[in-house]
Amino acid sequence: MARNEEKAQAMLNKFVTAKRDQNRVDKSVRPYLASECDNVPDCELYRGQILKEISKKVSLIQNEGLDEHRIRELNDAINKLVREKGHWERRIKELGGADHFRTAPKIFDGDGGDDEIVQGKGYKYYGAAKKLPGVREHLRRAPPEKAKRTRGEIFKTIDAAYYGYGDDDDGVLAELEAKAEPALQATLAAEWEEAKRQRHEADPDAAAAEAAADAEAAAAGDDEEEFVAHVEVPDQEAIQRAVLARRKNELLGMLGSAGAG
Repeated sequence: MARNEEKAQAMLNKFVTAKRDQNRVDKSVRPYLASECDNVPDCELYRGQILKEISKKVSLIQNEGLDEHRIRELNDAINKLVREKGHWERRIKELGGADHFRTAPKIFDGDGGDDEIVQGKGYKYYGAAKKLPGVREHLRRAPPEKAKRTRGEIFKTIDAAYYGYGDDDDGVLAELEAKAEPALQATLAAEWEEAKRQRHEADPDAAAAEAAADAEAAAAGDDEEEFVAHVEVPDQEAIQRAVLARRKNELLGMLGSAGAG
């Protein structure tokens, strides 16, 4: 009897498990598009699946004994998985999940190269794929130099605005200068007075001579009389008459020389 009860209990457990599995959504197959998934946990699940597949294929591609066709196939599959992983990571970020582009650790290929899986961009070569015919030369090829602009091309972009002309057309600079000018003048005047005081303390004789020179200059300025011209200064009309007379004489001379010829 005990054996029959155990069998019945086992059958019941199998039935309950099968019923539960029947009602559960199958998540073993990833959706074709990341946009078809609407919750972060499922996106994280599918991203984890991709990471496992990448890790497995990166381990396989380290075997240099594989034929060239198999190595190229594995390298293509890894690049495809890397692009697919990027789609899922962008979808996770759109749904409010973690930003794996910034926080995820870097994963390098097996031989310690610089080919990053997580943050790599473009088509990359992993493991034995970097030793395929033509690939080594492609990887060692120097990047093209950036074309330098000639002096003439640089001067084409230089105009008056480059030298600062027109900066005060809007009046903002003039207003700022007008506000800052009194304070700057006061500061300069104070510095000049302080320097003058220090000079006078260091050399009293020079200070006395400087004071006498200033007094003499002030007295000469007060006694200066208005300039008076002692000869007749021609006005504008007189100048015009003189110019016309000169031109008339030049024309008469030219006519006389032509008639003589």
